[in-house]
Amino acid sequence: MRTRLLPLLIVLMAAVLLALGIPLAVSVAAAQQQKVVVDRIDDTARFAALAQFVTDACSSTATSTDERLETLSTELTSYYGVYGIRAGVFCRTDIPMAKAPATFFLPESGEVRAAFNEARLSRRSHDPKQVWPWQRNRLVVASPVIRDGDVVAVVVTDSPTGPMRSRILHGWLIIGLGEIAAMLLAVGAALRLTGWVLRPVRVLDATTHAIASGRLKSRVAAAGGPPELRRLARAFNEMADNVEDVLEQQRAFVADASHQLRNPLSALLLRIELLALELPEDNEEIASVRTEGKRLAEVLDDLLDLALAEHTEADLRITDIGALTAERVAAWTPTAEAKGVRLLGDCPPTTAWADPVTLSSALDAVIDNAVKFTPEDECVRVTVAADGANSTVVVSDNGPGLTDEELARVGDRFWRSGRHQNIKGSGLGLSITRTLLAAGGGFISYGHHEPHGLTVTVSVPRSPTS
Repeated sequence: MRTRLLPLLIVLMAAVLLALGIPLAVSVAAAQQQKVVVDRIDDTARFAALAQFVTDACSSTATSTDERLETLSTELTSYYGVYGIRAGVFCRTDIPMAKAPATFFLPESGEVRAAFNEARLSRRSHDPKQVWPWQRNRLVVASPVIRDGDVVAVVVTDSPTGPMRSRILHGWLIIGLGEIAAMLLAVGAALRLTGWVLRPVRVLDATTHAIASGRLKSRVAAAGGPPELRRLARAFNEMADNVEDVLEQQRAFVADASHQLRNPLSALLLRIELLALELPEDNEEIASVRTEGKRLAEVLDDLLDLALAEHTEADLRITDIGALTAERVAAWTPTAEAKGVRLLGDCPPTTAWADPVTLSSALDAVIDNAVKFTPEDECVRVTVAADGANSTVVVSDNGPGLTDEELARVGDRFWRSGRHQNIKGSGLGLSITRTLLAAGGGFISYGHHEPHGLTVTVSVPRSPTS
């Protein structure tokens, strides 16, 4: 969840920073240009004041040298020498009154001509178009020279924009560094925020998984986070307590019922045996009653074993799975031989983290089923191997096997295939096996065995589970 929430927060914060940073960058560029434009307007106004008192400079018959004109020319030359800004005073007829450098003339078109024409109409230049750092445009400002209410000349300045663009770029660099610093702070805040919000969710998820895996005593530890999630954690713990109490009562009921029914059932079976003494030995009814009574006794024993298996905690330790499996194969070999089934074992030394008693009971149930359903002259193979994080015991038989639909149900309580109803059993053996293995972090799985038969895989972890 954090990998999905964090990018969303970062994108939103980046959008906010961009929404603030872009207008600020535009404002910095506009401020820098406005400062330059104001300076140029002040300069043109000063030159216009000097040119206002220059007489006859724009007259085609002027022959004498005006002292004020010399002063104006000197000022323009000094101005160009110091700042590198071209400046000139031009008569309405485009005749230059004074200029610097000498090569500065009014062009026929362009920004300089447009500014000159506007000032000739007695209007100061409007703010020029914004110059950006990647543009090499020049900045043109013109002011009219007014004498007796008439425009007699125009002062034009043509400024390079390199220094201004450098200052804009420097301002943008500062803004960019500020944006990066703010983004880093925002990412750090987002990490802390998502961690604070999602920590209770992760704890709740881990606890839910633990309970689903059979560790019913797991609870959500006290953690920080929003008040809503803390209330959810407390409610979850209360729910888990209630569920555990209900399951405990259910197990206790099954165990008590199984235990309490054994005594009257034993008495009933004894009375049946006494009654059978007074009937002929080949009486089919009494034989059927005796069989059903014994089957009921087996079901009660299995129910009691299942209740105890669900209640008992596993005594986990490092166990040699190969040696333990070889022992169980040897114990079941006489039973298999009596039925005409070959029981073969491949049990190399392999260690795992398991309860030896629990694993022995699970292997007994699986091997018993395999021998029970395997026809005469067929074989059952028991193979021990290490598979990554687990050690496995694979029991494969050559019996009739199960269909895909039956494989989905195998291991359910009291479930038996319709084809095996006449074979001895209660349908609880594999359920007990699954419960015993789950208590120690193991599991059991089923699959087809080619060309026919069933493969049962018992897996136990090779290291302690959390």
